[in-house]
Amino acid sequence: QVQLVESGGGLVQAGGSLRLSCAASGRTFNVYTMGWFRQAPGKEREFVAAISRSGSITYYANSVKGRFTISRDNAKNTVTLQMNSLKPEDTAVYYCAASDTIRGVTTTKYDYWGQGTQVTVSS
Repeated sequence: QVQLVESGGGLVQAGGSLRLSCAASGRTFNVYTMGWFRQAPGKEREFVAAISRSGSITYYANSVKGRFTISRDNAKNTVTLQMNSLKPEDTAVYYCAASDTIRGVTTTKYDYWGQGTQVTVSS
């Protein structure tokens, strides 16, 4: 098992930046594919970004491509989401997720989830 704790959310103006972090504890971190998802009020949880176990492969939703960057530090058991050029439509609760068996990294079929961190982008 792994426990995930997100941090770094907050309120930012449109065009600004935020850096989300997810700290993992428990089982060896580098066995997990890691993902970031978000959920806005009244909407389904949606894929944002994912990163392979080694960090060599990254995936992004079209809506964030070119603005967000996912990275991981396996020595520190952390995964980070750098968010630039934020837009009001990026407002949501952002969740970190982990799986050692997932095949479709853009699906919500991850095994472990954090509690989420709120990101609010004002216009």
